[in-house]
Amino acid sequence: MTERFEIPRDWTFKDQSVVDAFDRHVREQLPFYDLVAGAVAHIARHYLPHGGRLYDIGASTGNVTTLLAETIATRDIETISLDNAPEMATKFRGVGTLTIADATGYPFEPFDVAVLFLVLMFVPMRERADLMDRLLDAGREGGAIIIVDKIADHTDYVGTIMRRLTLAGKIAAGTSAQDVLDKELSLGGIQRPISLDTLPNHAQEFFRWGEFAGWIIET
Repeated sequence: MTERFEIPRDWTFKDQSVVDAFDRHVREQLPFYDLVAGAVAHIARHYLPHGGRLYDIGASTGNVTTLLAETIATRDIETISLDNAPEMATKFRGVGTLTIADATGYPFEPFDVAVLFLVLMFVPMRERADLMDRLLDAGREGGAIIIVDKIADHTDYVGTIMRRLTLAGKIAAGTSAQDVLDKELSLGGIQRPISLDTLPNHAQEFFRWGEFAGWIIET
């Protein structure tokens, strides 16, 4: 049995216990994590030219660039990982440069691929539109923004089913019911699912499971 860590009352990636348990915790809470991370890396590879630039926004421990390590090396990709939690830097094992910065105020240079893997739901709603606009402006022709996030677009009974599907997946992955409940309560006011209005009209969905989805936005 894996050791349980104390979920903070207000969820934060600056809590050392969260940092230390991050890779295990994210897989318990999101049983599709490895599958979708692999899909993100696969998609990114199709938009990364030789000498290109990649941003991994909200990089955490660096799982995305780790999966892209061979492509980054053979294509000489400039890779910038961003995270706003200095504590996460101690666990970073990704490829390229790690910069501790808040993406909402970061001066993005022209890029070929930007990845936001479970990030927008933690960005304050008042800042999401501006962040997306700046990313769209900085994206080079032929590039892409890849987003995976929690979404609130189901209503009525279907919405109930999708929420329960997410909960059932966590339990099936071995997460205790107490941890599921504690995590949900800790996210109040911290995590807020995105709406489809956050995304440009040409966003193309590549993944959907319960309350989570993924999109490719070509630039």
